[in-house]
Amino acid sequence: MDAHRPPGIAAVNSADVSIESIAAGGDGIARANGVVVFVPRGAPGDVVRVAIDERKRFARGTIETILTPSPDRVDPLCYHYRMDKCGGCQLQHLNYDAQVRAKQVIIRDSLTRIGKRSVDLPSVEGSPIQWRYRRKLTLAIRRARRAGDWVIGLHRYDDPVGIFQLADCPITDERVLRVWRQIMEARQHFPPGDELRAAVQLLEDGASVVMEGANAWPARSEFFDAVPLATSVWWRPAHRARMLVAERGRTFGEASFAQVNAAVGARLHEYVLERARHHRPSRVVDAYAGAGATAIPLAADGAHVTAIELDRDAVARCAALLPEGSEAIAARVEDVIARVLPADVVLINPPRTGVHETVAHVMESLDTPPRALIYVSCDPATLARDLTRMPRYRIESLRAFDMFPQTAHVETVCELVPATAAA
Repeated sequence: MDAHRPPGIAAVNSADVSIESIAAGGDGIARANGVVVFVPRGAPGDVVRVAIDERKRFARGTIETILTPSPDRVDPLCYHYRMDKCGGCQLQHLNYDAQVRAKQVIIRDSLTRIGKRSVDLPSVEGSPIQWRYRRKLTLAIRRARRAGDWVIGLHRYDDPVGIFQLADCPITDERVLRVWRQIMEARQHFPPGDELRAAVQLLEDGASVVMEGANAWPARSEFFDAVPLATSVWWRPAHRARMLVAERGRTFGEASFAQVNAAVGARLHEYVLERARHHRPSRVVDAYAGAGATAIPLAADGAHVTAIELDRDAVARCAALLPEGSEAIAARVEDVIARVLPADVVLINPPRTGVHETVAHVMESLDTPPRALIYVSCDPATLARDLTRMPRYRIESLRAFDMFPQTAHVETVCELVPATAAA
């Protein structure tokens, strides 16, 4: 390191390093002169020459030459991954077994280093398919310099602002891409503006399109007509609430909680129900309940279930299917969690940011803690942080599910019980 470098100015040099493991974001981890170097597209076992950009406590490395390739390294399937540095995937250069092993290490290291919990490598259930599994694809849309045209695609991993034009996404279901191709052909009917965003999600008998951005959409009917594969088209204006534009027999609430990877999502759901039922609960709180996929079967078992969800459409659907004695509440979890407890089992399935600190405080301070707190996490780092906020609970079981092959993302089910419970 250069001790005389002015603050904020990075020093760039080259070094030969060995990739030791994969970090939570998918970068390879190496060390150079005692400094941790994060290397995108690095594979454990690689020896690579990297250009190093030093920061205050770590460095970023860009591979210049692969001197000795890892035995786990494979040729990435996707053209955009190779040529456009697509940031949508992070692990296509690893064979699938190595991807699963990397996710085991990511979870263990997060819980050990951040969560201060001693855990072994968790079991990770792999995906039966590693390509064409995604049932939802969100793309950025930006007006090109040439008047009247658009660039529709994804961001590069080293450029969160720029967008490259997407031709294919090999992890996405072809049915989703067919809808996207119709959307691209209908670009003359986009909302006026320079920056848009749209998502396509498969339904049982069609697809939902959600367009975001702009404050007017005069050609919305023409757009809907030009995308016949869309079952419904929704628009979220830049400064207003989401509104329905048109539909062909289905509402947004019915589509909003479909799993991205149906096969793995179903197995994860079965496992969560299995762990909840193991404790034979008579009262259950299902926080971040969505449309009730977990709350409804537990209520059917005879438990009194309180489902909490902010999305009012999802709450209405859940409430309509819950038996008498159970309830669905439209609210933020942190605003109501204290008054709906105690319960025998508490399920929490928060967004990537984890639970609100109020939720953790309530769970930690209960006079009568639940028999089990089952935390479904899509980010090991925020799961680990939340565990530090709830030291009264110990980890009873830990299992992960590879919902997103080719990426560094992983779903983790962490079953917590009071530390005083019998081991």
